[in-house]
Amino acid sequence: MNDMEYMSLALRLAEKGCGWTSPNPMVGAVIVKDGQIIGQGWHEKYGEPHAERNALAACKQSPEGATMYVTLEPCCHHGKQPPCVDAVLEAGIRRVVVGSADPNPLVGGRGIQILREHCVQVTENVLREQCDKLNEVFLHFIKTRKPFVVMKYAMTMDGKIAAYTGASKWITSEAARSHVQQQRHRYTAIMAGVGTVLADDPLLTCRLPNGKNPVRIICDTRLQTPLTSQIVTTAGQVPTIFAACAGGRDQEAYKQKKLALQEAGCLVLEVGEKNGHVDLRQLMTKLGEKQIDSILLEGGGTLHWAALESGIVHRVQAYLAPKLFGGRDAKTPVEGQGIAQPSEAYLLKDSKITRLGEDFLIESELGSLDHSQGVVS
Repeated sequence: MNDMEYMSLALRLAEKGCGWTSPNPMVGAVIVKDGQIIGQGWHEKYGEPHAERNALAACKQSPEGATMYVTLEPCCHHGKQPPCVDAVLEAGIRRVVVGSADPNPLVGGRGIQILREHCVQVTENVLREQCDKLNEVFLHFIKTRKPFVVMKYAMTMDGKIAAYTGASKWITSEAARSHVQQQRHRYTAIMAGVGTVLADDPLLTCRLPNGKNPVRIICDTRLQTPLTSQIVTTAGQVPTIFAACAGGRDQEAYKQKKLALQEAGCLVLEVGEKNGHVDLRQLMTKLGEKQIDSILLEGGGTLHWAALESGIVHRVQAYLAPKLFGGRDAKTPVEGQGIAQPSEAYLLKDSKITRLGEDFLIESELGSLDHSQGVVS
């Protein structure tokens, strides 16, 4: 095996930490000596030992003189765990092969520098593109301190997310719905609007065996969510945040509802108001301060339009079912005022299509349009 093959193995190990390491990155490590793998490990859960230390602990023989393959630059600072560079040096590792550089200001190349200062050979940027992609949420959050937002919806081939009656169960097949549960496990939080709560009374939990429930965020400007809703009655078991605005007419009713939600175990975050709704950009800042690094946005058309207008969306996941609903008044994934001209469209790029049973998942990155040049960036 060569460097790329060992790094591929480290990437597969790192993926095992998906959903458990946030807001830390997913990291995998493989230790090779005399052409044989003698140890491997990954960062299994936030607050627990990092991949390098797990790989060293798993070694079947002394790692002295061995090569370590690690998907992210070893840390060199004290956090919940001691610096990994110390463990690498103490073990006598001769060579370290790194996938991604760590943009964390507490590391930022210093880990590699320390290794080289102690005569450890370091090879950088092996499968860097794949390593960066694995930790796109971490790389985004560490630079911006705001969540990476994925806007998700399921629709028919004529663009409907419900029948004209409002009925929406089910548009997609079991295979597609199972994939959605994997996304709820992957991302730190899930966000919906009060309209979705009033219409569907959802739980917004992860239903995978041994899956992790996302933090639930409800955009509810005037705190209209019933105290009998599943979101509120399960707040003691699943972290739940209400984003609200305190500037309504009936201040006394608002205060009483806020207190009742807090007593039920909910956190109420008050943010500014924009166009009669929660200011989503301000909300992202507040959520980032609470270490929420990623959000799966499962709202309705109104919230989706507001999210696009606010510029908080980074990716779109559209689950497409081979069905036709029709209906002039049937709801669509993105509503609001919309754009006036095709040239003003929100452009998507780097699209990928995945078959899920009878359905299709189209994943696209949100591009930005330079209206002066007419090009996507």
